[in-house]
Amino acid sequence: MRRRRYPSDTTAAEWALIEPLLPVPACQTARGGRPEKHPRRVIVDAIRYVVDNGIEWRSLPHDYGVPWQTVYGLFTRWARTGLVARIRDQLRARVRARRGYAPNPVAIVLDGQTVRAAETVGKASRGYGGALVAWAGSFLTLTLMIVSRPAGASGSVVVPRRWVVGRTLSWIVRARRNVRDYERLPQHSEAHITWAAITLMTRRSARGSRPPYE
Repeated sequence: MRRRRYPSDTTAAEWALIEPLLPVPACQTARGGRPEKHPRRVIVDAIRYVVDNGIEWRSLPHDYGVPWQTVYGLFTRWARTGLVARIRDQLRARVRARRGYAPNPVAIVLDGQTVRAAETVGKASRGYGGALVAWAGSFLTLTLMIVSRPAGASGSVVVPRRWVVGRTLSWIVRARRNVRDYERLPQHSEAHITWAAITLMTRRSARGSRPPYE
């Protein structure tokens, strides 16, 4: 077993929360398959290292013992198949249930522009406006309310619920890969944010402290 070296590596308590949420290895199913070459915990630790420290995939430390291509390949595959989102959702439901809330939230607060974007990020994936409100209602059956600063206001103004966005972003950008968007595909940007959320929830849950997510 690889020795825990970095702050981003999972503790035993954190891994106990994540491991049961991963799918059964193919070699253990009736269909069968090759045994996995690298331990899953090492893969998860390597992904968390990239997200937490903001490095390039090619700069992954060699002591993980896994080629960066393998780690990146699983990062993209788990994002594409929805596995990372399912882990996040199951952890969130567990946190909410422990606090006496319904498993799934019925309202969310979000910001339309949260990080600076590099030249590789297409403009079509950055914008928002009136069309988004109609689209959300028609295709997602969501009621979208855009909270803006009062007209003519100057200086610091308290706007209802927008503080939730600022607080959440301060947690998310502690993972340095989320400070700036370098991804060509929005789903990869989303995966980095989701891994940061998973790390936050597992750290708080493993320590038994109040989780930062409702």
